[in-house]
Amino acid sequence: MREYPGKVRLVIKHYPYKYRHHARIAAEAALAAWEQGMFWEMHDIMLKNSPTLDRKSLLGYARELGLDMRRFKGDLDNMRHLKLIERDHALAISLDVYNTPTFLFNGRMVIGNRPYAYMKKILEEELARAEKK
Repeated sequence: MREYPGKVRLVIKHYPYKYRHHARIAAEAALAAWEQGMFWEMHDIMLKNSPTLDRKSLLGYARELGLDMRRFKGDLDNMRHLKLIERDHALAISLDVYNTPTFLFNGRMVIGNRPYAYMKKILEEELARAEKK
């Protein structure tokens, strides 16, 4: 995004994959942290500690990040962001997304973690295609 200011937009959707035991609560934790301005910090700590994403661990990560624990626990326990998570999940199914991470560049699907050079090539192809329109 730094290389292409104003040309790239990052949109994150949550796809709590059915074979990941704690996927839904992890998605909720990420959004609860987002509400407190700490989405990326929570994202990074969950990736670092994956697959340890049970409720107790998520609370520990939130505490480590200095989040408002009363608010964070309330969000988790009440599944405050469930409608958004379910909407994202339905979108993933409608797009035939079956793996995480999956990236879409103007509808062009790239599945799995890929090297930066590969992603940059796809992005540049899509930007060139968009400019021709």
